[in-house]
Amino acid sequence: MESITPQLYTLLVFMVIGSVIAIETRNLLSAVISVSAVGFALSVAFLFLGAPDIAITQLVVEVLVLVILIRGTILIDNTAIEAHRDTLALVASLIFFGMLLGFGAMIFGSRGFPEFGEPLMRVSKVYVHTGLPATYAANIVTSVILDFRGYDTLGEATVLFTSILGALAILRRGGKVSGKEVATT
Repeated sequence: MESITPQLYTLLVFMVIGSVIAIETRNLLSAVISVSAVGFALSVAFLFLGAPDIAITQLVVEVLVLVILIRGTILIDNTAIEAHRDTLALVASLIFFGMLLGFGAMIFGSRGFPEFGEPLMRVSKVYVHTGLPATYAANIVTSVILDFRGYDTLGEATVLFTSILGALAILRRGGKVSGKEVATT
């Protein structure tokens, strides 16, 4: 655990910088991209902490929320669309860096794979053999979800609950302007 501490601190600094940029910027699209960068860094932090299931859940929710927020931002703030820019270089750069990031994630993720021919189910054997004596639960699935992986289950529920609250906040029917309720039709 001590060997991943510098990486976690680096991710934490990146997330704080992304949060500050999201709060201080005046461009909505920049704020959405900064918030999504914080979410993606959080999913990488979950990977470092040994919770790949929460990282996958965070990543799926982050991608869905990013698509919804960018769509909403484009509908609200169309100043970025009206400005004439040569976007080919920007798009090519984003595709290149995305592919580079994907390649790096693939290499990082494949480091922990077992050698060819090794059994893959080492942890599940421990759960099956020690589930009943350690937790006194008759159902092995319940003992794994609530006792062995309780914090992961709590984290997944927190991510899903937060994404539902965010979707409700974005998709509500009325907005507030100067403290007065305004109905949108």
